Amino acid sequence: MKTVKINIKQLFVGLIMLGSTGAVFAQTAEPITTTQAQTNPTIEGLKKQVETNPKDVESLAKLATAYQDATDWQNAIATWKKLSVQLPDWAPSYYSQAYSYQSAKDNENAKLSYEKYVATVKPEEIEASKKNLAYAYFFIAFNEQKDSPDKAKEHIAKSLQYDPSNQDAVKLSQALNS
Repeated sequence: MKTVKINIKQLFVGLIMLGSTGAVFAQTAEPITTTQAQTNPTIEGLKKQVETNPKDVESLAKLATAYQDATDWQNAIATWKKLSVQLPDWAPSYYSQAYSYQSAKDNENAKLSYEKYVATVKPEEIEASKKNLAYAYFFIAFNEQKDSPDKAKEHIAKSLQYDPSNQDAVKLSQALNS
C-alpha cells in the first residue's frame, strides 16, 4: 500500500475554509497565560467575563475563538475543553478542539477530538455539518493509513460520502484501495 503525502499547509487552509468553528466548550484545565494573551484586549475582556461567570458558555466560546485567532493554541484547547465539559453534546466544541490540537501539531489528540466530533454530531445536524464531517473523517483516515489501513478505508469512504469533490480525499482513497 502506498502512503499518501499531503501538504500540511493545504490541510490547514482547507480546514479554515470549512467555515467558522462557532462557539465551543471545554474541560477543566486552566488556560496557560501567555504574553500574547495578556496584551490582547479582546482576550483580557473575555477572561474577565468568564471569571465573573464561569458557566457563561457564550463568553467561553468567544474566548476560545479569540485564543485561536491569536494562535494561542494551548489556551484555545484548554478553553474548548472547558466548554465541552459544560456542553458535552455540542459537537462544534470537539471540532474546534481538534483544529486547535492540529494547529499545535498534536495530531494524536487532534485525531481523538475529530473522532469525538463525528460521534457527537446529531442526525439533524448532519446536513449543515457535511464539510466539517468530511474533513474530520479525512484527517482520521490520513492519520490511520499506516497503522490501520482498513479503518482508514472506512473513514475515507465516509469523507467522500460527505464531500466527493475533495481531491485530497480522492487521492487518499485511491492510494488506500490500490
